[in-house]
Amino acid sequence: MFYTCGPNEAMVVSGCLRSPPVMIAGGRVFVLPCFQKIQRISLNILTLSVKSEKVYTRRGVPISVTGIAQMKIQGQNKEMLAAACQMFMGKSEGEIAQIALETLEGHQRAIIAHLTVEEIYRDRKKFSEEVFKVASSDLFNMGISVVSYTLKDVHDDQDYLHSLGKSRTAQVQKDARIGEAQFKRDAVIREAHAKQEKISAQHVNEIQMAMAQRDYELKKASYDIEVNTKKAESEMAYQLQVAKTKQLIEEEKMQVQVVERSQQIMLQQQEITRKEKELEAKVKKPAEATRYQIEKLAEAQRAQLIMEAEAEAESIRIKGDAEAFAVEAKGRAEAEQMAKKAEAFQQYKEGAMVDMLLEQLPLMAEEISRPLAQAQKITMISSGGTEVGAAKLTGEVLDIMTRLPATVEKLTGVNISQVRQPNQRC
Repeated sequence: MFYTCGPNEAMVVSGCLRSPPVMIAGGRVFVLPCFQKIQRISLNILTLSVKSEKVYTRRGVPISVTGIAQMKIQGQNKEMLAAACQMFMGKSEGEIAQIALETLEGHQRAIIAHLTVEEIYRDRKKFSEEVFKVASSDLFNMGISVVSYTLKDVHDDQDYLHSLGKSRTAQVQKDARIGEAQFKRDAVIREAHAKQEKISAQHVNEIQMAMAQRDYELKKASYDIEVNTKKAESEMAYQLQVAKTKQLIEEEKMQVQVVERSQQIMLQQQEITRKEKELEAKVKKPAEATRYQIEKLAEAQRAQLIMEAEAEAESIRIKGDAEAFAVEAKGRAEAEQMAKKAEAFQQYKEGAMVDMLLEQLPLMAEEISRPLAQAQKITMISSGGTEVGAAKLTGEVLDIMTRLPATVEKLTGVNISQVRQPNQRC
């Protein structure tokens, strides 16, 4: 038959063909009925509350200590599992826990006895480490591993921990009780002597009693002075501790104020940063966008002006080319006309010259009459024998024109009236 177990359990198979017994932690195994036997042991973690009541420390102070230990049977270590099976097979978890608890408590008591109350109370970690170290070695031999151990509570019924700061006061009280006991002892002894010598030494006994009373009063006064001194020292120490505590509280308050001020400064810096970002988003970014837009518009206008200037320059160039072509054509036409005129002059000679002079006569008449045309007012005086008015002016212009042929003949040697036209026949 097959048997299985979970990871928190171990199986031990013994019997025929199983020598030594087989131990399986979290798995399965085949068992022959009637020939082999299977047993189980728990591997669950055990939580133990280790209490040591009224254990006397190194200085004789009874204290009670409570520790919390976590332990379990180690299933991964074959040697420890074998030892645990030998010692605890067939026992319940409660019985195993009780055995481990008693072992731990014994070690805890032994360690408490070697330490003082102050060492245990002030250095709990050291105490826990020592208990863990000492107990682990013994429990290891039982197949149990200590997972953890922590000191939970330390208290006493004598108010020693509460009066830890008043140790000297307790010492003085102890000395006072010892002195009182010694006095009572001496009194009993003297009383016995007095009874024995009651008759013969009554006066001596009374003197001794008086002396004892005196000694008692002196000692009591001395003890009272010492007790009061220690009380005053204790009160002063208490007041000093209160003052130190107040000082620590004030320092903590100052630290809190410093932290609050730092937080306020940090918040102010964050607010300044936020306002700077807000200003940058609301003012700087739009201004940069506007500047970018203006630059782009300026670049566009510049490009437009450049294109317009280039277009205008191209237009002027084309227009100049056209005008140059027109001037060139006009010059060629005029040159051709002049060439033809020169040819005509060559052919007709005086007739051509006369023809040219006749073409210029209207221009001459215009130039002769220009001064008269520009005159704003003309006053004419007549002697009575000639024409007066516009006819007079016209006649004078015509008279100047009739003198032109004579002037031309003197200048060119050509008589206009005697030159025939080429198309006229002689």
